[in-house]
Amino acid sequence: MKRTPSWLPVMSTLALSIAAANVSAKVPEAEAAKLGKELTCMGADAGANKDGSIPAFAGKWLGTPPGVKYTPHVGQHPVDPYASEKPLLTITAANMAQYASRLSDGQKALLTRYPDSFRIPVYPGHRDFRYPDRICELAKKNAREAELIDNGLGFTGVMGPVPFPIPKSAMEVLANHNFPYRAFTENNLGRDIADVNSKGNITWGRQINRNYNVVTQPDNLGKPMEGTMAYTITGTLLPERDKGTMTTSTEPVNFARAKRLAWNYDPGTRRVRQLPQYGYDTPMAGTGGKLTIDSDRLMNGAPDRYEWKLLGKREMYIPANAYKIHGKNVKYADLLKPGHENPDYMRYELRRVWVLEGDLKEGYRHVFGKRVMFIDEDTWHAVMGDYYDTRGQLWQHAYINYYYAFDLNAWHAGSSFYHDLNSGSYMAYNLFQERDIGPILNKGDLSPEQFTPAALRSAGN
Repeated sequence: MKRTPSWLPVMSTLALSIAAANVSAKVPEAEAAKLGKELTCMGADAGANKDGSIPAFAGKWLGTPPGVKYTPHVGQHPVDPYASEKPLLTITAANMAQYASRLSDGQKALLTRYPDSFRIPVYPGHRDFRYPDRICELAKKNAREAELIDNGLGFTGVMGPVPFPIPKSAMEVLANHNFPYRAFTENNLGRDIADVNSKGNITWGRQINRNYNVVTQPDNLGKPMEGTMAYTITGTLLPERDKGTMTTSTEPVNFARAKRLAWNYDPGTRRVRQLPQYGYDTPMAGTGGKLTIDSDRLMNGAPDRYEWKLLGKREMYIPANAYKIHGKNVKYADLLKPGHENPDYMRYELRRVWVLEGDLKEGYRHVFGKRVMFIDEDTWHAVMGDYYDTRGQLWQHAYINYYYAFDLNAWHAGSSFYHDLNSGSYMAYNLFQERDIGPILNKGDLSPEQFTPAALRSAGN
């Protein structure tokens, strides 16, 4: 029997009434006019919640806040504008029943499994940062004009912001998650990956990674949404047995009209070959099989193996404004502990999230029988996910520490953690705390020509 999330009864009738909607329609002018008023320009509720524990949207900062010293586009580690704050409360196994309606099943499972060490520190909420005016303008245009096509595997609209700031269906919310406004160039000179077993022993991986996001490239903003979405190249530095292996991939805008293409360079044969399939539950290199290709960012790539349901919007404690964990002073020995990461470096806030559930279709194969994603209303990034096996049993809990990157005036995915609730091991992914240079964002030094099979062969040699 498949397990139903314990919080489902608290969802509103209105939210559940739109769960099965799969047909897109343009938003009426009266609704689109709410953007930038009672809704933020990205469609979040602009007001506070009833008791003020979720603040009203302020949007007072665009880019680097006053008084913060930061040099953009060079890989400087994030600087915390909230460094002096202390937690308002701490959720533990002893008091989690009091907060259960605002926790996911995965969070409750971690609290239960590690009652003496795992906790959730909850800080004051902040909604201080905003998107550029141009992105807001284009979001309003998409609200009025964008539509799903090809059974939800593609959509019309323009490049830049999310396509559906006022979503009415699961596939529209999923499209927003897959196409947020984010860095158009990202260069990671050495991101670390830690496979931490149940006793705290670590197997290390390290990668170089470069991403070129076509749909947020400044010259493409406002152009029709079509063609290629993004290019990626990843090279393995650790473990030693895989050193020199490189992969480049191309992501389409519409998975009904094109597919993800990928090529691999093998340093042993010094040859480049096209991969027959790259995505879905193919194990991600350097993660010991704990991450699948499509669990990066909690969900990416073609969504066609799942039936998606929108379960509405919910108040939850999620990682937010996650600057502390990415500081250059953070040491891996202090951060990575047996069973789970050190909660001293975490920051949670109470925020409103969209809840999206994907159930594996009959006759399709994937290691995850169900995946539940929690998507921040302010950013459209999935920040937490609970993953179930094909028997319906809760298997993994994962989350990503997002922060507003001053380099790009938008939110960026930092370090993430994927917990195996069966074995007690976990994967710490996209670590850069001990690297001299962090992610280099929006420098504008990448181009599609750097991601071809020929470029891969040249880089390998």
